[in-house]
Amino acid sequence: MKNTNIVRNYYVLPCCLLLLNLCVELVSHKAKVLGDPYLRTGVIMAMVLFGGSLVGFVVAPAIGKLVGVLHQGSRKGGGELGEIFFLLLLGAVVFWLYYRIYIIGPESVLPAEWHNPRF
Repeated sequence: MKNTNIVRNYYVLPCCLLLLNLCVELVSHKAKVLGDPYLRTGVIMAMVLFGGSLVGFVVAPAIGKLVGVLHQGSRKGGGELGEIFFLLLLGAVVFWLYYRIYIIGPESVLPAEWHNPRF
């Protein structure tokens, strides 16, 4: 049980917060279509407040349990090497998403219907 808490505290929760940051970036991108800067700022702030609570109390524990189950499965199937591979894969997915959004642009992960119109 202690190993699961270590994984949750030092790996899963930071990954969830990184994913929340990516969601905020996508909301900021979509909020650019709003003409009023006050409304745009309010939408972004509401997303951060709501999203932070949602991540802290719902998403992180749910992903923590899922990671715990998958972590145990990979550890049983592949031993310690399977455990290390699983954690590296999780980190690689988060890194890939960050790369796509911050280097290529938010539209690289959004469906074509959600792209902002060109002005």
